[in-house]
Amino acid sequence: MALRGLDHITVRCADIARSRSFYAEALGLRDGERPGVSIPGAWLYLGDRPVVHLFAAVEDAGEAAGAGFDHFAFEADDLPNVRARLERLGVAFRESDIPDMRLHQLFLRDPDGVKIEINFRG
Repeated sequence: MALRGLDHITVRCADIARSRSFYAEALGLRDGERPGVSIPGAWLYLGDRPVVHLFAAVEDAGEAAGAGFDHFAFEADDLPNVRARLERLGVAFRESDIPDMRLHQLFLRDPDGVKIEINFRG
């Protein structure tokens, strides 16, 4: 697998405005640009990277609503080999594209059910 680094964490929020203020004021993160996503939320930047993604705590893609930690994401390359490795190991995953960001994503879960996102750019 060709992981290159941690990309971001995602937190489901009961109150987006309150959480946005907390991350900006308490941690000094900057509110910034976010692609068109159907779930309300915000992206908070550290320098030029959106490292904390906030989403409204709503039911999404079959997942129960509720505030709290949602997932962490890695940046990676070599999508075909990553796909092949996961398939060989019998690890279930789903794929998603965000064309305006030139981003392809894989989503999977660890043995304890923690959601992991792997991002491939370009």
